[in-house]
Amino acid sequence: MKFFVITGVYWPDTASVAQHLTDLCEDLVALGHEVTVLTSRYAYEDPSIAYPTTEEHQGVKIQRIKSTRFDKSKVIYRVLNFLSFNLLTLSSLTRVKRGQYDAMIGLTVPPLVSFFGILAARRSKTPFIYWAMDMQPELAIASGMMRHGSLVARFMTAMGNHIMKHARGVVALDRFMATHIATRAGRNNHVKSVAVWPVMSKVYEGARADNPFRQAHGFGDKIVVMYSGNHSYVHPLDTWLDAALILKDDPRFLFVSIGAGVRIKDVESFKERHNLANIVRLPFQPREMIHLSLGAADIQTVVLGDGQVGYTHPNKVYGAMFIGRPILYIGPQPSHVTDIAQDCPGNLSVAHGEAQKMADQLIGFAQLSHEQRIEIGLQNQRYAQQHLHPDVLREKMTDTVLGFLDNNF
Repeated sequence: MKFFVITGVYWPDTASVAQHLTDLCEDLVALGHEVTVLTSRYAYEDPSIAYPTTEEHQGVKIQRIKSTRFDKSKVIYRVLNFLSFNLLTLSSLTRVKRGQYDAMIGLTVPPLVSFFGILAARRSKTPFIYWAMDMQPELAIASGMMRHGSLVARFMTAMGNHIMKHARGVVALDRFMATHIATRAGRNNHVKSVAVWPVMSKVYEGARADNPFRQAHGFGDKIVVMYSGNHSYVHPLDTWLDAALILKDDPRFLFVSIGAGVRIKDVESFKERHNLANIVRLPFQPREMIHLSLGAADIQTVVLGDGQVGYTHPNKVYGAMFIGRPILYIGPQPSHVTDIAQDCPGNLSVAHGEAQKMADQLIGFAQLSHEQRIEIGLQNQRYAQQHLHPDVLREKMTDTVLGFLDNNF
């Protein structure tokens, strides 16, 4: 089969969507299919980084669009970048001919780019598969970036409904998102839930003190409370930061923030304003090194904003569990994380605003023996090996995509 994929991010971009989509496309190629990706020429977090306009990687043909690349520090600049990419994508899609591809796959970065994809798919009589990494405008409303009931929100809702109603199949990331999509689309027989997988192929199995990342950054014997990933509006770290402030005089703890995003400045300004030596800021780590960076933590932080269950997905939980680390969950209940936690006792969980409770739980965690903390992580790892292994989930994803086209669902 010939697949045409529409997305704002793809290899070598480090965004989670890019990494998971790259895996899917390469898996389809490995099965003997042809894959062409239409994506942005610029890195998601740092638009100053430009990639070649065309190239081939691991058998996947990549075409990149030269859109605007304003700094993402202001919402208006982000909107302009999205509009520019969407319009240029629409222009490219007008050249897709009937019978040129056997299927199209569209994602959610940037928001609603798949609307133009499904218009082109319907015009060219091409089946369209929608991989819903998040839900818009619900997520923007829940994170305070858009007003409920506004003209823009209603417009985006109408476009999103059109995608979900007319797609051959929709892939959701968890049961909450699948239920929400089925409700919006008015049908549920075309929605399947497939969790995204850990994006690492290796796990650090050495002694805690011997971890090269831990040694390189001087973590010593401190209990490292790590948040690694995109620092965005939908991943509020206020409670995490407030707990770091409460524990500023406790020499046992070190709070490590790894990644990039529009809210990096919040972490940096909080650290500077309170003169906190127990907060360390580090950049995104290459995929081939992530097993060392994540493995340097004693506990990994997973954040889900209030009101966002079913609209986005806390996929950081997979990497943390796969490498065998305890989890600190900050977010609402019930959620996909609390579903998992029912089978994995010992992990920590607090709601947003419960900084003192988080500090108290971390103190209790520190009072456990090293062996007890290790056992919580190993329990998580055993669960991940059984339910969340990359090989299993990647195969399930390709089977789901091909099943939509075979009308097996």
